[in-house]
Amino acid sequence: MKKSALLLIMSVVLILALAACGKTEEKAGETTVTPTQEISVEASNWKFDKDVYTVKKGEPLKISLNNKEGMHALQIPDLKVSVDGGKSKVFTPDKAGTYTIQCSIPCGSGHSTMTAKLVVE
Repeated sequence: MKKSALLLIMSVVLILALAACGKTEEKAGETTVTPTQEISVEASNWKFDKDVYTVKKGEPLKISLNNKEGMHALQIPDLKVSVDGGKSKVFTPDKAGTYTIQCSIPCGSGHSTMTAKLVVE
């Protein structure tokens, strides 16, 4: 009787553990809100396609990063946003200001100057 009870408990624990593997949690700073504005950033070696990207405060924004040349990712440290190449992220910029966009993958000799600005109006 003890063996069957122990086997039953172990089976239930295993089933619960396996069921939890398929679940994902929303990460901090991410949202499931439908964006009302979108920017697409194109990265090539040591530069983004624009110097300045302008968006509206308080409206959900989808930001996408496309690598045209090289391997890049972007981050906006003051907004705690990061996007890998070929991916996008939706967030709501809730404070007006000018924020630095920078490449977050060391990409060669021009990496330190690979920046742009996000202006939130």
